[in-house]
Formats: sequence, structure tokens, C-alpha cells
Amino acid sequence: MHRWTIGTDKARRLSGPGYARLRNRLRLAGAGALLLIVVSPALVFAGAFRIFDQSASATGQSGAFTAQADDPSAVYFNPAGMTQLRGIQSSAGTLLIGGGTDYTSPSGATARGDFGGVVAYPPPSNFYLTANLKQTGVAALENVSVGIGLVSPFGVLYGYPNNSPFATAVTYQALPLIDIKPTLAYKLNDQLSVGLGADIYTFASFLGEGQVVTRFNSSGGPGLPPPGTPVEINGSDTAAGFNVSALYTPLRNGAGRPLINVGLVYRSQATLHLDGQFLANGVRVSDASTTLVLPQIFTGGIAVWPIRDSAREWKLELDVDYTGWRSVRNLDVHLSTGATISNPQNWRSTYTIMIGTEYKWLQPTVLPDWEVAVRGGYWHSQTPIPDRSFSPTVPDSDMQAISGGLGLLCKGNGRFLGLFPCSMEQGPAFWPSAIGVDLAYQVNLYEPRNVSGNANPVAIPGVVNGRYQTTYHVGSINLRVNF
Repeated sequence: MHRWTIGTDKARRLSGPGYARLRNRLRLAGAGALLLIVVSPALVFAGAFRIFDQSASATGQSGAFTAQADDPSAVYFNPAGMTQLRGIQSSAGTLLIGGGTDYTSPSGATARGDFGGVVAYPPPSNFYLTANLKQTGVAALENVSVGIGLVSPFGVLYGYPNNSPFATAVTYQALPLIDIKPTLAYKLNDQLSVGLGADIYTFASFLGEGQVVTRFNSSGGPGLPPPGTPVEINGSDTAAGFNVSALYTPLRNGAGRPLINVGLVYRSQATLHLDGQFLANGVRVSDASTTLVLPQIFTGGIAVWPIRDSAREWKLELDVDYTGWRSVRNLDVHLSTGATISNPQNWRSTYTIMIGTEYKWLQPTVLPDWEVAVRGGYWHSQTPIPDRSFSPTVPDSDMQAISGGLGLLCKGNGRFLGLFPCSMEQGPAFWPSAIGVDLAYQVNLYEPRNVSGNANPVAIPGVVNGRYQTTYHVGSINLRVNF
């Protein structure tokens, strides 16, 4: 049983007749609170609560990496691309996310939402480890690559002051969902590779509170506790999905390096069954359950290298991503009392267009033992969320992003940070063959959104309506080590 608890930092015990009355009034509030969790579970990026930025090399190109997929983050962007990697390779990175949302109500009241500080903490992070099994000596495994990833593909970390105009709808939400990705790829021939992996969505105690959290203040309406009563909900669950992928290379140069790549990835739906309890001021209200279906995703990309020789490489890539947000159709809540509260969402499936480029010097004169890459990109995404089910903690709208990045890979006789060699022919066992760092910056510009007709199930009617203006700044860094 996945359990939920509700409380406040200063929980108060209730007794006597007041306890019974409040208990009955909180039943509806508890149901509405669960709705709030699943209506808006997001750290906001392109398209509702999906996080596209899963490595600095891809972020620098605005996510246009599905067809390139030539570093360990291929585990996420296109597992079939792992067959391009030699030996054992690893990458670990994080996102530094800042910015916020300025809200203005129809009456002129204002509020500012953000990630709880200058940057979101704990930050969404990623880790990848891949291995090409060609050197195992087992003929059947020569064309097999394996990998494991740990990423945050969906998530929430957003809040507003407790006295905001819409505090009866939501004041804070966090959903630190992680995805564990065991993955393998097989090279069918020189032109085609395929990949297969699992997606295990869960929560971890080392990441924030390790569970879903949402807070709001009671509106004091019919069936609700007294006005201003703070309510908190938290909980966790685990769900599983899968992904399949392909990488097709119709043209290579004389050295066997791709000149054209076509990448395709499918990520399946995954269903989170949320069962648990509601408590307010430390008092259990009732059991409740609902279901959130994470969307299926189709991504396709084509990468072209107009220049690719022993000295320089220049890549251009176009990716198109389709996210099936229609899976979020309703978030009906079933109470242990036998009642059901209907809450239609009617989200729309959306597209994201990503364009990216990378120019790489393989042996620059000033740094002969380094590879140096500069990157840039642009994306445009649609919002799936209608005004009726809009939540301030997911202030999503149609959005554009502009990004740039830098990649440095040290090998040969180079010294990383000038301190230690990047590779050693006669070095200790498992000494790296290359060490690198990728850096990226991205600005996310959301179109101003005027919300009207919102139907939040627990808030004072109309308080979510108004104008939302959101801008985010994203810094990304990854450290790479190859063996």
C-alpha cells in the first residue's frame, strides 16, 4: 500500500464535538487536495511537467540530440546510439534552474512564484554509464552495448507566498520523480542499430523529501475546514514503462564516421496508482485513490554533418517530439466513503520542435590534446493544459527556448584542469582514457498567458484566473569520464 499523510509543521490535535465536525468537513477537502497533486505535478519546462534537459551536451543544442546520441546521455536521448560509443563511458551532471512567474489578478493583485530560492534545490540531476561489450571475447556480444541511467524526466518544485491571491488553490508543490533506466542496444549492421530499455519511475529519500508534496490553505467553503487552515499532502508510488529506439546511418565518410543519422525513439505510458490517506492538522480524514498516467512519447530526428574530417566536425539537427498528454483526461478521486469526485482535465497532446548545431575542433592548435565543441539551439513547444485545469505551480504556456553550450574533452597527453593527465598508456588499471566537461545555458521564454474560466475544485472560485508571465534560466553541467 502506498501511503499518503497530511499535516502541518505545527500540527494541532482536535477532540470532542469539534473534532467530529471538522472530520466530516475535511473529507471533501482531502479529495480536492489529491486532485491538486496530480493536476499539476511539475518542475516546469517544455510542455506541462516534462523536463527535456537531461545532459549539457543536448541542452546546449536545445535538446536536438536524438540522431546524434554519441555520448553516454544516449541512454536517455536514443539508446540505440550507445553502439557508437567505445569502451566504458560515464557522465554525471545537474541543472541549475532559476527564474519565476509574475502573476496579476483581474483586480490588480500580484504574486511571485519561484523554485524556493535563487535556484531549485535539490536540482534535477542525471547519471549515465555505458559499456560496449566488443572486448568481452564472447562473439555473441560483440555488437551489444549496455547502459544504465538515472534521470528526472518529470518533476515539480514550485511555490508562492502563503498570502498569494490563489492560496486556496495551491501554495507549494514538489514531485521529485526519478527514472531508473536499464538499457541495451544491438548493432544489426553498419547502417542500423536498435535499443530497448525499461523506465522505472519512483521516488528516493535522497532527493528532496522523497515524495510528492502539495500545500494549500482552505477556502472555508461548503464541506471545507475553516478558512486559512493549512493542508499538506505527501506520498509516493512506483510505476514502470519501456522504451524502444533505432539509429539509421545511410551515409558515412571514408573513416566510417556518420554523415547522416536518423533517430527514432518511443517511450511508453506509465501509470501511477496513488492510494493513501488524508490528514489535516494531524487528523486522518479518509482513504482516497486516483490514477495519473504519464504520457507516451514519440521522438524523431535527423542529423547531417556538412563537415566531418580528421580536423573538424559540423553537425546540424532537427528533432520533432510528440508527447501524448491526452493520457491526462480526468483525475477522478474515489473516497473510502463510497463517494467519487469527478475532475475532468482534457489535456491536449502537443509537439515540440528542436533545432541544434555543434561545431567541433578535434585537434585545435592551441589545445592539441583536446576536442573543443561549441553548440547552439532553439526550440518551440506547445502547452497541453487548458485554462479550466491550469495550476499556478505549472504556469505553462506556449514557449520558446534559446541555448548555447561548450564541450571540452581532454585525452592523449592533456592534463585536466592542469592537475592530472587525462590518459596514461602505462597508467594504473581503469585509469581514464579521456576526461571532459560540458557546459550549457538556456533561457526559456513562456508566452504571457491570460487564464479565465478556471475550475479548481477546492479554491475560492475564480482566484486562479489572471495573467501569468514566466521566464526560466537553466544552467547545465556534465562531467564525462571514458575508460
